[in-house]
Amino acid sequence: MLPKRFRITPTLTSVIGAFVLITAALVLLVQAYTSQKVVRHLGGELVDTGMRSLEGAFNDKLDAVVEMGHFTAEGLKSGAIPKNDPDTLAEYLYGSLAALPHVSFVAVSDREGNTVEIDRGQADDISVPNFYNKAKNDPILGPLLEKAAEEKDPFWTKAKYLPERGHSYIGHITPVWSDNQFSGIVIVAMSLHRISDITRDISSNMITVFLMEPGTNKIFAHPSITAENDQATIGHPLIDVERIQDPFLSTLPSTKLVEGGADGKNRGHELRVGYDAHGHKRYILLDKGDHDLKGFPVRLGAHFPAEVLEQPLNQLSDAALIGVALLGLSLIGAGVLSHHIGSPIRRAAKGARAVARLELDAVPELPHSMVRELDDLSTGFNTMVSGLSAFMRYMPKTLVTKLIREGRADSPPEERNLTVLFTDIVGFTSLSESMNPPEIAAFVNQHLTLIGSVIEAHGGTIDKYVGDSVMAFWGAPERIGNPAEPAARAALDIAGVIHADNLARKAQGLPPVHIRIGLHGGPLVVGDIGAPSRVNYTVIGDTVNVASRLESLGREVDPDAEVIILASQDVGDSLPQEIGYTPLGEQKVKGKDRPVDVIRLKLDKG
Repeated sequence: MLPKRFRITPTLTSVIGAFVLITAALVLLVQAYTSQKVVRHLGGELVDTGMRSLEGAFNDKLDAVVEMGHFTAEGLKSGAIPKNDPDTLAEYLYGSLAALPHVSFVAVSDREGNTVEIDRGQADDISVPNFYNKAKNDPILGPLLEKAAEEKDPFWTKAKYLPERGHSYIGHITPVWSDNQFSGIVIVAMSLHRISDITRDISSNMITVFLMEPGTNKIFAHPSITAENDQATIGHPLIDVERIQDPFLSTLPSTKLVEGGADGKNRGHELRVGYDAHGHKRYILLDKGDHDLKGFPVRLGAHFPAEVLEQPLNQLSDAALIGVALLGLSLIGAGVLSHHIGSPIRRAAKGARAVARLELDAVPELPHSMVRELDDLSTGFNTMVSGLSAFMRYMPKTLVTKLIREGRADSPPEERNLTVLFTDIVGFTSLSESMNPPEIAAFVNQHLTLIGSVIEAHGGTIDKYVGDSVMAFWGAPERIGNPAEPAARAALDIAGVIHADNLARKAQGLPPVHIRIGLHGGPLVVGDIGAPSRVNYTVIGDTVNVASRLESLGREVDPDAEVIILASQDVGDSLPQEIGYTPLGEQKVKGKDRPVDVIRLKLDKG
């Protein structure tokens, strides 16, 4: 039985009203003190929140680098990755590098310096692997092996210019130990211009994000740094701040330090102020190197217009200060009651924000309350989240997110030029004969997860799963100028992840998985299709049929291929030069009177 519950309106009205009368006489005495506290605290909170946001954005990228080094080292240690088979090791590194666009090259070296390296070439193509024998005395590799042999923890190198590559690089080194014996290292290296790509991704029109070397005025990464203009040399692997192509940041040495922080205390960040070439006031925010960036040896920084930090303060009028002080004192008087009432409201607000982002797994269940309205809120909210969670299992989250972002609750059918992709497992029936039903479900779910993640990473919309098959399309709900290109890149990356998965399956003694992929583009009707009581966001039209038939044609073209990607010549005509293909000529496909001009995409296994 629940305790007695009270109504929120009369309770708050009685308590807060009484304290308003008491505090009104004291408002003039405390006005100056309260306004000063609010202003200083707000400024400090803005600085702290901004720096935490930048750290979070960089951590998303660095996590993948650190995890790849750790996973590879563990695989070498356990034998899941054959360290004595350079070709197989190179294939594994190729698949790993394909998933990390900000990594320049990956390598595995044993303690004698025998090295297998996969390098990302120009235009993001991944080159043929490089093999180096007995490179222990190499001036760059040798010291890394010596340091890794002395300690078991991963570490970052300093930025170093590599003349043969023409750029500066920083590497994450993971030592490999087997039976308490040092056996080698895993190197995951990023060029400074690729790290600069990260700063470019998280910068905006107002805020420029950059990285600096601790203790110096050397720029580590900046949105203006590209492969063509990184200015790095052997003597100067990093760029002096005065030479960076950023007119305001280049004046860093002449900017002034802003004294103090929230409540007059130093919050661990350095805030500087200066003026750009047009006389506009700007702030530079630098951390002190004690961030949580996986040990990455840099100072995180950003510069932005002064109004970002000062606008809330400038808008604070004398009348608002008096009102805030009066209400603040009134709420202090109702503190005990507000604590009990505010907690479930705050939890509900936090849950509502998560619901708005469709992050239903992050929404905690709201507890019951003695206050009738809050208890009703908790019960209704919990019921709503449960219903949405059940609903979202049957709807692609990425599709709903796109529609919400575009401000649409429905999507009337319309004609668009789209590119459709079909995948299907070759010989699924024979492959599943030795499995029981739970094993079949687990296998299919794992396979669809691999393919679905690649499709979503390339901006595709998953239309449906049919058994072990996937149908996806590009160009809706978000318009894409050339939907054939991301669709083709997704197909090639699917081939990469299937190949990497087959290596893992081989290590486990399991048979490989072979798949066929079909691609075709053309006009389709896309939108809400179905009866008013139930609709699907889907596509209809002959383009879908042709893509499906091209997938099926793969069994005739190359029935033994691990992955075969067939597409129409219309798709091939829309692809950039770096995506190679082989023309197969006109092919008769089921259900079409006229033959289809077919191509086969080339798979580069490095």
